[in-house]
Amino acid sequence: LAGNENRDVIHQLEYRISRLEGVLRLNKIITESGGKIFATNGKTADFDGTVEKCKEAGGSIATPRNPGENDAILYFVKYFNTYAYLGIKQSLIPGKFQLLNGAQLSYTNWYSKEPSGRGEE
Repeated sequence: LAGNENRDVIHQLEYRISRLEGVLRLNKIITESGGKIFATNGKTADFDGTVEKCKEAGGSIATPRNPGENDAILYFVKYFNTYAYLGIKQSLIPGKFQLLNGAQLSYTNWYSKEPSGRGEE
């Protein structure tokens, strides 16, 4: 009986989560790529504030690792007609960028002569 009750609770939670995700998608607040959920509150913030809000939500600032994830981030950029911070930083070598944890970037899709660190990458 306990196993059936657990299954029922899990089923109810899955249903409620899927409905919530649907509402958030309709409000243009979340999108998905490759099993990852990308979300925004649509508010303007500085980089450090963005990193902190992402941590508070149990996630991390977006870092595209493939074209699908890049498109998920671009979705918000286009919808809100603004830029998006990415989870990268300039390394000690000028003009070279890396992940926030210091790891090398494995995916890039920069405009010509970018990244420059001036917000138009």
